[in-house]
Amino acid sequence: MDFFYMLMPISGVTIFWPGLIILGIGVGIIGGFFGMGGAWMVTPGLNILGFPMAFAIGTDIAHMAGKSLVSTMRHGKFGNVDYKLGIVMLVGTIVGFEIGAQMIMWFERIGKVELYVRWLYVGLLTFIAWMVFHDVAKRKEKERAAKAAGQEIDKLATGIEWHKTVHKIKIPPMMHFNQAGFTCSIWAPVFVSFMTGWLAGILGIGGGLIRMPALIYFIGCPTHVAVGTDLFEVMISGLYGAGTYTYKGRTELVAAVIMLIGAAMGAQVGTVATKYIKGYGIRIAFGIAVLGCMASIIMKLLPRYIDGIKAFMDDLSTATVLIVVSSLSLYIFVKMLQGARREIAMKNGKA
Repeated sequence: MDFFYMLMPISGVTIFWPGLIILGIGVGIIGGFFGMGGAWMVTPGLNILGFPMAFAIGTDIAHMAGKSLVSTMRHGKFGNVDYKLGIVMLVGTIVGFEIGAQMIMWFERIGKVELYVRWLYVGLLTFIAWMVFHDVAKRKEKERAAKAAGQEIDKLATGIEWHKTVHKIKIPPMMHFNQAGFTCSIWAPVFVSFMTGWLAGILGIGGGLIRMPALIYFIGCPTHVAVGTDLFEVMISGLYGAGTYTYKGRTELVAAVIMLIGAAMGAQVGTVATKYIKGYGIRIAFGIAVLGCMASIIMKLLPRYIDGIKAFMDDLSTATVLIVVSSLSLYIFVKMLQGARREIAMKNGKA
C-alpha cells in the first residue's frame, strides 16, 4: 500500500495521492458547474487527507487559479461573464484577501488555525445551506400561489429577493451592468467583494462559495451570469492568493500540479453542463454539496470533544469528502450527457 502514498517535499507530510486526483477531477467538474474554484471542498479535503491547514489553504489557492482560468474562458464563450462587474469587484477582493491571509498567519503563530478555520467553515456552510434551501422553499411557495391564481411565475424570479433592497441604495456613482441586466450603486459590489475576499483569505477559497450566492441574492445577478462572473473573479483572486501564500512558504506545489491536471479536464465538463442545467437545478445541487462538506468537517472536529474516536472519524470524514465530490461530479456528468443527447436529437429532428 506504500505505492499509494507520496511524501510532499515542502510540508513534509505523506499524502494518499489518489485522493488528490479524485479531488482535482471532481472539483474541476463541480467548480466549472457552480462557478467557483471549489476550494470550499478542497481546503477541508486537503486538511482531511493530511495537510496542515495553512498548507491546505495555500496549496488549494495555487491549483484553483489555473483551473478557474480554463472555466472562465469557456463561460465567456457562452456569454455568462459580466467583465465590467468582475473588474469593479477586483479592488475589494484583493484588499479583503490580504487582510484574511495576514489573519491566518497570526492564527498559525498562536496555534489556533486548525480549530478556528474549521469552526468558521461550519458556521459559514450552515448559513449558506440555509440560504439556498430557504430560497428554494420560498420559490416553490410563489409557484403554488401563482398556480392557484391561474398565473405563470417569471422564470427569472427568485424566492429570496434581498437584492431589491440593495438596489434601493442610491449612493453615487451608479453603474449599469449589461450582461447581468441591472443598475446599482458601485459600492454594493465593492462591499460584497471585500467581504468575500476577506473570507477567502481566511478559508483558502477563491471566494466563490460566498460570492456566487452573494451575486444572486444581494446583487441580483441571474444564476448563469453569477456563475461565469464569479469564476472570472475567482481567477483573479486565485492568482493573487497563489502569489502571496507561495511567498509566505505555505504552498505545496507538487500537490497543486497533481490536482490541476485533473481539474483542467473536469472544468470543461462542468462548464458545458451549465448549458443543460439552469437556475434552481444548480442551486439545489449546490446546497446538497455544501451539506456534505459541512458534515465531513464536523466529523473532523468531534475527536476534540469525544475520546477514542479520532482514527474512525478521520477515515469517515475522508470517505465523506471523496464520496460527495465523486457523486456530485457523476451527477453533473450524466446530466451533461443527457442534455447533449436531447440537443443532438432536436437538431436531427429539424434536419
